[in-house]
Amino acid sequence: MRGQLIKRYFITGLLIWVPLVITAWVLSVIVNTLDQSLHLLPEILHPKNLFGFSIPGVGALLTLAMILLTGLLAANFIGEKLVSWWNALLSRIPVVNSVYKAVKQVSDTLFAPNGNAFRKALLVQYPRQGAWTIAFLTGRPGGDIKNHLEGDYVSVYVPTTPNPTSGFFLMMPKQDVIELEMTVDEALKYIISMGVVAPPPHPRVITHT
Repeated sequence: MRGQLIKRYFITGLLIWVPLVITAWVLSVIVNTLDQSLHLLPEILHPKNLFGFSIPGVGALLTLAMILLTGLLAANFIGEKLVSWWNALLSRIPVVNSVYKAVKQVSDTLFAPNGNAFRKALLVQYPRQGAWTIAFLTGRPGGDIKNHLEGDYVSVYVPTTPNPTSGFFLMMPKQDVIELEMTVDEALKYIISMGVVAPPPHPRVITHT
């Protein structure tokens, strides 16, 4: 009996500390990575030279300030011209051209204010019939691809668990996907938690014809 109580208390402690430790570790990695931007400053302006000691997070603040300043400058007429000139310059460099264009198209889709990268959460059979997983609607097949597909197809992204940034891009018949009554954020939480954090039920809207 006492052993069961100790085990229960130990598991309870793990459930409290593990998320805290992992969260602190992730934040530490992000801050340390962004702190590398301090190398862009002259040596005399480094916090260690100004104050005699390092200040964690200054690089992260510097990175955020640079991103905001870049966005502010690019939002006006002169900034737009400079961005257009920069894009035209990169498009003329072999190899860099193809990589930059591909990355830019993806980033424009994911981060644009009016972007809609993941439109709906779907339920699909993958990787075989009878095995179901969550996917996201990303659009419809385009280009010459749609000329070789008979019927109504949709483009879907099947993320991996617990890291949804990697996954598989599939083109599936529309009749084989089921639209879920859950938001994209709820579906992502469900995937990241490996099915532990289930989304709340949404009442289905019944339409009368």
